[in-house]
Amino acid sequence: MNSAHLAPWSSATSLGAAERVLLLVFAVSAVFILRRLLKKPWHNQAAGTIRPGKGKSIEETSCVLPDPDPLTEFDLETATARNFIYANKTMRYPYHQTMAHQPMHINHWIEIDKEYKWYLDEKARVIKEHGKKVVDSLPENDEACGELLELLADYLPKRYPTLFKQHAPGSITNLVTGDRFDDVDQCKGTGALTIISRLVQDDFLMARERPDGKVYLVGGLIVFPGTYLLSETIDKPLGVLHAPVPDFNQKLLMSVERTLKRFKPNEPFERSSWNIMDDRNLFWHNIASGLPDKDLRPQDLWLRIDHQTFRKLPRTNAIIFGVRPIMRRIEDLADSPLVPSLMEKVHTESAEHLLLYKGIAKYGDLLLPYLRELTKSQIERGLISSEDDVRSFREFLKDKGMPVPSTQTSMSVPTESERRKAARGNQAV
Repeated sequence: MNSAHLAPWSSATSLGAAERVLLLVFAVSAVFILRRLLKKPWHNQAAGTIRPGKGKSIEETSCVLPDPDPLTEFDLETATARNFIYANKTMRYPYHQTMAHQPMHINHWIEIDKEYKWYLDEKARVIKEHGKKVVDSLPENDEACGELLELLADYLPKRYPTLFKQHAPGSITNLVTGDRFDDVDQCKGTGALTIISRLVQDDFLMARERPDGKVYLVGGLIVFPGTYLLSETIDKPLGVLHAPVPDFNQKLLMSVERTLKRFKPNEPFERSSWNIMDDRNLFWHNIASGLPDKDLRPQDLWLRIDHQTFRKLPRTNAIIFGVRPIMRRIEDLADSPLVPSLMEKVHTESAEHLLLYKGIAKYGDLLLPYLRELTKSQIERGLISSEDDVRSFREFLKDKGMPVPSTQTSMSVPTESERRKAARGNQAV
C-alpha cells in the first residue's frame, strides 16, 4: 500500500484504523447495491414518505408515497380532528412570523370529523350563492383539478373505508351523503373541484410556477376563506397575495417560493395558522369587515385554526395548498392548561404590527379579560400554578400524563350570542 495513502494515520495502529474505514465503506456500498438490486425504496416511517433515488424524474417518483393506514373502525359520530393548538406549533410564545412547517405523514392529509356533514352542506350553500367567487380555475390549471380529484378518489376509500367506496376504477361513492361519482378520471377544471366539495371538508388553493419564476394562484376551491375571496386573488403571484401580511415579503417570500418550487410529490408538508373570529360563518366572518355584535359574549369568540397541507401533483406539477378550518370557542379552552395564559401573553407582548394585522383592535377588549378569568380559574382549581411557564404548555401535558384536550363546540349549533342576536332581529321585525 502506498504510504501516501496512510498520511492521515501516523501510528502503528493507524493501519488498523484505515482498514476499518475501508471495511465500513465496502459495507455501505454493499448495502446500497443490494437495495438497488432488490429495488427497495428508502422509507421514512416518521414522515410517511419515501425518498426517490438520484436522477429520478417527478413522473418516475410520483407513486412512491405509501397508502394511508385504513381507519376500519372510524366512527363519524364521535370523530375529532387533531387539536392544532398542540400540533404543528400553531400557538407559540414569543410570537413572530414564520412558516413553521414540518413533514406531513400521509395519514394527516385529509382529516374528517363529526362536523363533516355540516361542512359539506355549508360548502354547497356557499357555492350555490357565490359561484366563481369561491370555485374557479384558469385554463392552465384545469388538468391539475382533474389530477387532484383522482388523487382524492384513490386516497379516501383507503383511509376511510367506512365512509367511501370505490365500486370501479375511476369512481367513488360517498357513503355518508349517498353521492356517487363515476369517470372521475375524465373530470377537469371546476367540474372536478365541485365534486371535491362533496367529498372533503378541506378547501384547496392551486398554484403554479410561471416562466417569470414567480408562483401564481391559478385556481381552487376556496369556499371557507374567512377574510378574502378567490375571485380577488386568482392570477396573482405570492408576493402580491401576501403583501398585507406583516414581514412576509421582506423575510419569508424568497424562502417560501423556493420551497414551493423545489419540493417533490413524495415530500408533503404541513403547517397551521390561527385567528380570532366572532362567528361560525367560515365563508366570510363578520369581523373581517365589521365590528363584533354589541351583545357578543367573550365565551362565544372563536379560535379559528387553519390546518394547511402542501402537496405537489406528479403529473401536472401543480402546487396544492389544502386548508381545513377548525373552530373552537374560547370557552372550549377552559380546561386546556396554560393555553389561556399563553394566548394572553401573545396578545399583550407581541409586536404591535402583528397584533394589528390579527385584528386585536376589534376583539382585544372583549377577549383579554376573559382569558385572565380562565387562567385564574385554572389556578384556583389546581390545574396549573402561577409559576408554570406558558412556553412549555405542550410539555406540561406530557409531564402530568394528561391527554390532549378535545373539547370542541359543535359548528351546527348556534351559540348563545347568535341566539340573542337572532331574537333581537325578530323583535325588530
